[in-house]
Amino acid sequence: MDGPGRGRQSRYRVTAALATAVVAAPALAACGASTAGGITINVYYAPEQHFQQVVDDCNKQADGKYTIVYTKAPRDSDGEREQKVRRLAAKDPSIDVVGLDVTWTPEFASAGWIEPWTGENKAEAEKDVLAGPLASARYDGQLYAATKNTNVELLWYRGDLVSQPPSTWDEMISQAQQLKSQGKPYQVAFKGAQYEGLVVAFNTLTASSGGTIVSPDGSKATVDEGAVQALGTLKKFATSGVTSANMSNAHEQEAALQMENGDAAFEINWPYVYASMQQDKPDLAKNFKWARYPSAVAGQPSKVTIGGYNLAVSSFSPHKAEAFSAALCLRSAKSQEYSAVNDGVPPTISSAYDSAEMAKAYPMKDTIKDELETAVTRPVTPAYQNASIAIQNAISPPASIQPQQTADAMRKSIQEALDSKGVLP
Repeated sequence: MDGPGRGRQSRYRVTAALATAVVAAPALAACGASTAGGITINVYYAPEQHFQQVVDDCNKQADGKYTIVYTKAPRDSDGEREQKVRRLAAKDPSIDVVGLDVTWTPEFASAGWIEPWTGENKAEAEKDVLAGPLASARYDGQLYAATKNTNVELLWYRGDLVSQPPSTWDEMISQAQQLKSQGKPYQVAFKGAQYEGLVVAFNTLTASSGGTIVSPDGSKATVDEGAVQALGTLKKFATSGVTSANMSNAHEQEAALQMENGDAAFEINWPYVYASMQQDKPDLAKNFKWARYPSAVAGQPSKVTIGGYNLAVSSFSPHKAEAFSAALCLRSAKSQEYSAVNDGVPPTISSAYDSAEMAKAYPMKDTIKDELETAVTRPVTPAYQNASIAIQNAISPPASIQPQQTADAMRKSIQEALDSKGVLP
């Protein structure tokens, strides 16, 4: 499974301008190994092109108290999660700081693999963090991770074709149909394949319609009237004649190329597409605009699903105090700003958006921050992996959705996932 904003779909930590070279993950350094800089803090983190520079800067700040060693996890999210699950389930002491997709926190916390953040560490990890990202690091009333980076989708559109961006899905469909009747580029580039990107869209539409998929405590599949309305919106969109022929097989990269190739007037996607457009299609980039994600209900702002990545401290680390210190440095405002500008991963800390460098790299930063203030998480449950698969199966392909029937079947399959016993494989 890939993860939105950083996981399933593609790794959203990738800027368009990046062509990251990925190497096989080396073995982790020996537990508690001594180095010239003191004890070793092993950080098991997904591939990010410039993250080593962040590590180097934090090692300088540590001033000999410890040395952080960055070990790259597998590039694909499934492989990354599998390795981390196996190591931590075996109580592997060679991991001190572990990177987590925002959907993994409940699973790892409920299994007892990661430490809760308390006292001064907790206060520092929560300081100036935007509400949406902060919620992704909490589970069962406790903070289990420090937010590292975040993501939300935006509406992208062609300013030479659209004078006023649509504020709702109905308006977007209508504008696209008008452009189609005029013989102009009209398609809405959308990630409709049976994968996490489609779950993100459904989750956003459900929350924006005032609905829920799973109860707040993660024990009951709700799939309520708001979810039924969201299914209706997806059905209408998929059958309105404004999508590409391969929409039900498209991931974010296909959607981005659809816009870059000049076939689309609108695109629902992550912020990395801006840098990609600047690099790949500079002429078209002049008219590549953005707006807040369309509302599901007129007059009610959208509530957009959050993506991203957090840092947790392993319960089996022999150097927990140093691990907390290292994690705080790796996700400090300075570190987040550097990673945002160089690796295309939006910050979780509000003040990190204020620099001139951020304004240049993220001209859409105010829209991102605006969405983050009201962003929503995906269902919070240790069984999220199975719940996500149940949702994907129910809503793919979107054109086949029968709102009430699909909701009823989805509710049953999600409840079965929630009632499963033990940690997921």
